[in-house]
Amino acid sequence: MTASPSSRPSASSAPEHDKILIVDFGSQVTQLIARRVREEGVYSEIVPFQKAAEAFAAMKPRGVILSGGPASVTEGESPRAPQAIFEAGVPVLGICYGQQTMAAQLGGEVEGGHHREFGRAEVEVHTASALFDGVWLEGERYPVWMSHGDRVTRLPQGFEVVATSENAPFAAVADEARRFYGVQFHPEVVHTPHGAALLRNFVRKIAGCSGDWTMAAFREEAIARIRAEVGEGRVICGLSGGVDSAVAAVLIHEAIGDQLTCVFVDHGLLRMGEAERVVTLFRDNYNIPLVHVEAEELFLNALDGVADPEVKRKTIGKLFIDVFEAEAKKIGGAEFLAQGTLYPDVIESVSFTGGPSVTIKSHHNVGGLPERMNMKLVEPLRELFKDEVRALGRELGLPEAFVGRHPFPGPGLAIRCPGGITREKLEILRKADAIYLEEIRRAGLYDDIWQAFAVLLPVRTVGVMGDGRTYDHVCALRAVTSVDGMTADFYPFDMAFLGRVATRIINEVRGINRVTYDVTSKPPGTIEWE
Repeated sequence: MTASPSSRPSASSAPEHDKILIVDFGSQVTQLIARRVREEGVYSEIVPFQKAAEAFAAMKPRGVILSGGPASVTEGESPRAPQAIFEAGVPVLGICYGQQTMAAQLGGEVEGGHHREFGRAEVEVHTASALFDGVWLEGERYPVWMSHGDRVTRLPQGFEVVATSENAPFAAVADEARRFYGVQFHPEVVHTPHGAALLRNFVRKIAGCSGDWTMAAFREEAIARIRAEVGEGRVICGLSGGVDSAVAAVLIHEAIGDQLTCVFVDHGLLRMGEAERVVTLFRDNYNIPLVHVEAEELFLNALDGVADPEVKRKTIGKLFIDVFEAEAKKIGGAEFLAQGTLYPDVIESVSFTGGPSVTIKSHHNVGGLPERMNMKLVEPLRELFKDEVRALGRELGLPEAFVGRHPFPGPGLAIRCPGGITREKLEILRKADAIYLEEIRRAGLYDDIWQAFAVLLPVRTVGVMGDGRTYDHVCALRAVTSVDGMTADFYPFDMAFLGRVATRIINEVRGINRVTYDVTSKPPGTIEWE
């Protein structure tokens, strides 16, 4: 079968629940709209504008949100929303580009060449609106986040201006009779402080969604989908020890029982003591067959001399498939490969639904898969964010040792060792990383941090240790706070903590003579270095 990264459940994923359809015009933050809607207990699904008509007919959503995007409505071939959405009598909210295409499609005008707005701005509320109910008051000003070059210059019939900003005279518009709303700013991002409340008004009050989509409901529906998809077939689940693959394994086991075998691959790119810890933790908690494959030589030989991060990821992805297929034959021919792929993995690897958003990087279990392989993919968590997976894990009764673990990438230390990989570099990195995490736990900070790790840079610097000159590696420390991994801020350690960690690493890890701390947020950086 073709291991397509865009393969996914249909638009009927949540058949018994109120739904919101999100039409994706290519914004890098479209997934944040879905998050905000789901936080209200309402199922949302992102569909590219090219497939929106089909999805709208299949889903029968209670409301539609049109996302932002990089195109200009003034261009001849720019994306449009299906006209059927505006004729169906359902509420519609257009955000940024979504507002502009709605205005243009309904008879208004959009122009480019005006003063652009990027970053923080203030909107002034002029008229009451159902969108602002209980959140924004007439005559008051509120901070928002703008990111646009074009703007609406004439409204369609039936619309009125309800809020303005200095450079957006149509910052928020409404046709209350038809329940059509448009905002030039981005309510989905945290930089718009009341944005989540505005989206809540649209989803719960205007669209009338009941908010009954929970992890308990997802669990029940996912089990039914897995049974229908797998039938009597056998499944291999790639287990990494992280929360994603653990939750996927337990969920699939609930659905098909002993048709599942978990495979843990030690590729030589794990943290110190990781393999033993994962195998022990899983075998002690679950009666699921677990195969431990020691494949360090296979992976490290294949990665010898490989420096390009995309080649690393794709090489690792291919080797994982090779190992899984070999194990599938040993257990009698498993037809399916299960993975703990999440929504952010897919968004960053390729547009989740084949839409116009830009690839950031390949993930080994998404963009890193070979074009053809002999097993069909089962990815029951593919539409979930990390915090939703953790909630599902607790719903499934997983121990906190699994649920609360920091994320650890499938390619492991390969992407925390920029440039070429050697066994010596990996051993240096393991020791530094272990010291760093030990100090974080000792300080009681582990649960406050989304992810923390050390990186061994492909840089050597001069140092002085004792009476001698050294010329050794630089170690970078990274720690971030986040909710879903799509955006992140660096963790604000105090300098005494960083000094203590740096001193320990330099004193205890031979081969490192300098330590730095990464204070880059995401965006513009990613959490991992490669």
